[in-house]
Amino acid sequence: MTPRTTAFIFDYFPLMITFDVTAIRVRYYDTDQMGIVYYGNYARFYEIGRVETLRNLGLSYKAIEDSGISMPVYDLNSRFIRPAKYDDLLTIRVTIPQMPKTRIMFDYEIFNQANQLLNTGQTTLVFVRTETGRPCAAPAELVDVAKPFFEQ
Repeated sequence: MTPRTTAFIFDYFPLMITFDVTAIRVRYYDTDQMGIVYYGNYARFYEIGRVETLRNLGLSYKAIEDSGISMPVYDLNSRFIRPAKYDDLLTIRVTIPQMPKTRIMFDYEIFNQANQLLNTGQTTLVFVRTETGRPCAAPAELVDVAKPFFEQ
């Protein structure tokens, strides 16, 4: 099943970008012997969320990489609240809480089909020129797309 994204811009938090990536089915290979999602797979769920969020904004990782900018993960934090289980249908709520500069931060909330909060997390990625390996500013296309969300 292909992930779906739904845009949410909350009136009480006007200076951020938030999207829900839905229809992420927990597969058998995501779980341990007890049928619970193995903790290391949450980083993959986060990646699915941020890739689909950028795509919903009209951008793609591939296009950014093709322009000579890489986005390695600098920091990853995860908090496990309830277990995700085999065959759960997950929603990944992704928020970009700050205007991207030389880094971009993503906050995550993962819910099951009963809308129970299972996990929260955060990643910070750094913009790096692929050719030199040196940090650089966020791509202009990303800044242009994000700017309206962060202006009052």
